[in-house]
Amino acid sequence: MRTPLPGRRHGRGPRLHDMRHRFAAWTLIAWYRAGHDVEREIPKLATYLGHVHVNDTYWYLEAVPELLHLAAARLLLPEERVS
Repeated sequence: MRTPLPGRRHGRGPRLHDMRHRFAAWTLIAWYRAGHDVEREIPKLATYLGHVHVNDTYWYLEAVPELLHLAAARLLLPEERVS
């Protein structure tokens, strides 16, 4: 095994950032599934995550395929929606 570079570590375990990303994604998924107004709720998540701009939180919608699908489904007319 190689010696890690300064500031690096061995292994591929989850990083703190990975857990933060998972929390944000799961929170948004739960809101969509529960029928919450995500547009109204997302500033709360942005504040909790410490994002200065709410746009930084909207990134999660694009980064997680299931979230992108859920967000896009909200834009469709009721008769076009696939459950």
